[in-house]
Order: sequence, then C-alpha cells, then structure tokens
Amino acid sequence: MGNIGDSKNRTGGWWVYVALCGDGTLYTGATTDPGRRMRQHNGTLRGGAKYTASRRPVVIVAAERRASRSDAQREEARIKSMPRKSKQMWCLEHPWETNEEDR
Repeated sequence: MGNIGDSKNRTGGWWVYVALCGDGTLYTGATTDPGRRMRQHNGTLRGGAKYTASRRPVVIVAAERRASRSDAQREEARIKSMPRKSKQMWCLEHPWETNEEDR
C-alpha cells in the first residue's frame, strides 16, 4: 500500500495508524479518518479510546491506507504484536505529518 499523500487524500478508505501518547507509549488503531480519530483521542471530539484518555496528548506519528476494513484490522493486529523497536521502524517507514485540520 502507498504512503500518505496530500491532505485531500486523508479521509475515505481505511487506515491503520500508530499514535504516540503523552506518556511515551504507542497506541495502534484503524479508522477511516486519522485526523478525526486523533481529535477523539485528545478529547476534542467524543469517542476516543479509554487507553488514550489518560495518556494525552496523543499524536499520530505514522499511518498507512489499506484496501479494506479487514485489511486495516489485520495490519493493526500485526503491528500490535510487534516489539516496540519494530513498531518504531514501522513508524519510520510510514510517517504521518499532522496538519491544522487534524488538531
């Protein structure tokens, strides 16, 4: 799958993402809109995960568009099973740049 393009391509389809939490932990998830999901994790929109609620701020550091929901969830599970160093390498290979729309 390709890397992230411009901001016009950030919504639609399915994405797997890794977020860096305020306490230094990494959170992995899947969504159709990474920017919205980051706002949810940070409490500016309703619907963030319990895990991230006490670990704010949360910043998405990597994401990759996937072909389908099931594909995104498979990749999410694969990333979650990785050791931290492997997750960090995945993040370096799939960088996400936060823009104003994501805040």
